[in-house]
Amino acid sequence: MWWREKLFEGLRALEFTKTTLKNKKEREAMNQEELDKKLKKQEILVKDEKVWSYTYEDHISSIVKEAEKKGSFDNLPGKGKPLNLDKDLSYNPEKQLYRTLANNHVLPRWIELSKEIDDLKERLKENTNTAEAADLIRTINKKVLEHNLLCPPSAQKTRVKTDF
Repeated sequence: MWWREKLFEGLRALEFTKTTLKNKKEREAMNQEELDKKLKKQEILVKDEKVWSYTYEDHISSIVKEAEKKGSFDNLPGKGKPLNLDKDLSYNPEKQLYRTLANNHVLPRWIELSKEIDDLKERLKENTNTAEAADLIRTINKKVLEHNLLCPPSAQKTRVKTDF
């Protein structure tokens, strides 16, 4: 955490400046206005470091809080209801994620694409027109490419080959 170190160094420098400027010789050499300006400048620099370091950390939280204030989360389905989490002893985060998605009727994009590809292949089997079949094959192959980019390697599909 380099920003903490930087902040600590700034605070140490501020304390050092205060203690050294409190020396009687330096106080006599500088008038009170110059002393106040120098201390104020050092304090502003340290405060800027504090603000900068916290804004990066809290950026996502501020976006979520802003959305809550606007009411973006008010009309979500299942609001206020507990999530249906299994009490499984063997905790697998990926398994839990997919189960939670399925229980809330949300599918990953690659599974939706898989269903679309299967439907298009069924339409292709029933089709007798070669022009429409060629269009279907192009569409299927585009969806297969997108599917293969999103899915795990074990779930990849092969492209449809054209024989005409």
